[in-house]
Amino acid sequence: MTLLGNRRLVGQHDSREKLMKIADSGRLSHAYLFTGPQGVGKKALALAFAEYLQGIDNLTELNETEKKSAKSSWYIHPDVHLFLPFPGSTPITELRERITLLSQDPYEVVDYSIRPSLDGTAEKTNKYSRYAIDYFRESLKPVAYLKPNEGQYNIIIISNVEKMGKEANNAFLKLLEEPPERVLFFLTTDNIDALLPTIISRCQLISATPLSESDVSDALLRFDGLAKTEADFLSKISGGNYSATRFYDLDTLKENREEIIQFLRNSFTNDAVAIIKTATQWSSQYNNERILGIFSMMEAFIRDLIIYRSTKDESLITNSDQIDTISKFCQNLKNARLDEIIMVCHEFRQLLRQNVNAKYLFTVMSLRFTYLMRGHKTVIPESENWKRVPATTQS
Repeated sequence: MTLLGNRRLVGQHDSREKLMKIADSGRLSHAYLFTGPQGVGKKALALAFAEYLQGIDNLTELNETEKKSAKSSWYIHPDVHLFLPFPGSTPITELRERITLLSQDPYEVVDYSIRPSLDGTAEKTNKYSRYAIDYFRESLKPVAYLKPNEGQYNIIIISNVEKMGKEANNAFLKLLEEPPERVLFFLTTDNIDALLPTIISRCQLISATPLSESDVSDALLRFDGLAKTEADFLSKISGGNYSATRFYDLDTLKENREEIIQFLRNSFTNDAVAIIKTATQWSSQYNNERILGIFSMMEAFIRDLIIYRSTKDESLITNSDQIDTISKFCQNLKNARLDEIIMVCHEFRQLLRQNVNAKYLFTVMSLRFTYLMRGHKTVIPESENWKRVPATTQS
C-alpha cells in the first residue's frame, strides 16, 4: 500500500494517512494549514501532498495503478509553486537557491531567521524575513490566477504564512474567501497563534507533532549516513526537530557542552562577569542555528540532572560520558527546581525564534537560573511575565 512520502518523509504517520484519505476521496478543501513546531517536516508534508495530487513519483513511490506525471518532482512541475518569506534587501536569486535546496531535500533549513547565510560563514546576524505587500501583489497573487497546465490543480505552497504583514494578510484573506477555480493553498506555520482567526477558519488543519527519538535516529541513519551511536545521541537532544539536528556537528556540540556546563556553574554562583562574557561570546559569534543547538544541549544536560537525581540510573543518561559532573551537580542542586529550569529553556528558545537579542536572553536566563538552582522562585511572579525579558530585537 502506498504511503504518502514513503521515500523520504520522517514520522508523522497519522498526518500522512489523513492526507492520503483526503486525496483518495476526491473531496478537497481549497486550503490546508500545516501546523507544528520547527523542524518536524511541515514543508515536507505539504510538498509530498502536492506531488501526490499531481501524480509525481518522487517523494512518494506511486504504484502501477496510480496516474503518473511526466515530471520528476514538484520543483519542475508547472502547477506547483512554493513561496518563502525573505528579507526585502535579499536578491531574488538567493531565494531561488533556497527553493532549489528544498527540491534536493525537503528537510533543508532555509529559514533566514535560523540560517541567514547558505554557506554558514558570511553572516552571523540573523535576518528578519516576511511577506511584504509588494512581494504578495507582484509574485504570489498573480500565480493564484494561473490555470492548471499539466496537473489537476494549481497548488500554491506558502511557507511560514505567519510572517505576512498586516497588508499582505488582508490581501491574502480575500483570496481565501474567493479562491480562483482549481487552486489549492497549502500553508505552513510554526506559530498558529500569530495568524488571523479568519484565515485559520478557512483552512483544514493538518497537525505535525514533534518527532520521536526513534524517528529522528532512524532518519539520521537512513538519510544522513550517521553511525548508530551518533544518531542515537543526536536524537536525544533533538527535541523532535529533525531538520536542525541533522546539521549539528558532534565535535562542535561537545565543545559547546563544556561552555554550557560552565555557564550553569556561573549561574549558580551568580558570577556576573563570566555570565555576560559568555552571553556576549555566544550572541556575537553564533547565528541562530548554532544557538538553537546550544539550547538543545542545555536542555539535554538538565534532563540528565532530573533523571539522575531521581533514579541514579546511568543507563538513562544522554551525556553518559559526563556522569561524574552530573553527579556533582545533583549533590549541589538538591533543592533546585529543575523542571522549571527546563521550562525557562523552552520559553527562551521561542523568544530567540522571535528575534529577541540572544545576549539579553542568556543574561536574563542566567539570572533566573540563579534563583531556581537554589530552590527559590524567581523574583518576578508569573502574573507579571511581561517584565521578565527585555523587548529588544536584533538589528
